[in-house]
Amino acid sequence: MKKAFLYLHISVFLAGFTGPLGKLIDLNEGLLVWWRLFINSVTMWVIFSLMGKLERISMKDILKLTGIGFLAAIHWVTFYGSIKYANVSVALVCFSAVGFFTAMIEPLLLRVRIKWIEVFLGLIVIAGIYMIFHFNPEYKTGIILGLICALLMAFVMIYIREFVQRINPQTVLTYQLTGGLLTLSVLMPFYMQQFPTDYIFPNLKDWMWLLVLAWLCSVLAFQLSVYALKRLTAFTVNLSFNLEPVYGIFLAIVLFGESRDFDWSFFGGLALIAASLIIHVVMLLEKERRIVKESEIDHIGT
Repeated sequence: MKKAFLYLHISVFLAGFTGPLGKLIDLNEGLLVWWRLFINSVTMWVIFSLMGKLERISMKDILKLTGIGFLAAIHWVTFYGSIKYANVSVALVCFSAVGFFTAMIEPLLLRVRIKWIEVFLGLIVIAGIYMIFHFNPEYKTGIILGLICALLMAFVMIYIREFVQRINPQTVLTYQLTGGLLTLSVLMPFYMQQFPTDYIFPNLKDWMWLLVLAWLCSVLAFQLSVYALKRLTAFTVNLSFNLEPVYGIFLAIVLFGESRDFDWSFFGGLALIAASLIIHVVMLLEKERRIVKESEIDHIGT
């Protein structure tokens, strides 16, 4: 159990490091994501094939996962665009809005009841982002891209649930990332026309950080989280991943001194977002406690 918790938090920390890596890599956001997906896809096909983890799936599932991969690829482009047009902390704060978008979109797509408490908590996050929006106008583009990133991630999370319930996660992720690579490759000529750059092939420094991003923060983090999920509850794993933006912002402050750019409105907005996350965590803990108590009562009754 202790080993599973250790692996889980290493995985969360590595995931939180993806934000700072976006600032360390000099490639523009489109090329950064393309190279990341290329390295990820090749690595996963090789490793998961050798491990015997890849399942044969239908062409219909492949096409659906390709579509989800496309949404995920654009999500990453907007995420790293938010970092480059603003900074790591602003991008991660905006990413916190994914809970609000999920609470609003999921009932419409899956035709389930709206969870108004989640909508309320999401609105608190939006209020925090609104406060941050006004503290420095130069971050306007970055904040807009960050919110688009969160919106796209909400769609990805909703759509991917169908697959992870019946296909192993290695297969789902490999086909999803490969689909993202292929669809982004089709768009890259148009992207490069709109955002021309002579810096297309990574230099040695960027190769080093790209490999860290692809191998450690993606493949290794994924494998560690799968290991933890087999030994811990999904509740515990999901709860722990709430720390991802916290780790990312902490690393951004330590590595880049981003706190120097912020005033009271940023920290006020961040406090609102933190309050929303804390309330959500308390609610999840209370829900888990009720489930455990009910299961104990049922066990005694039998």
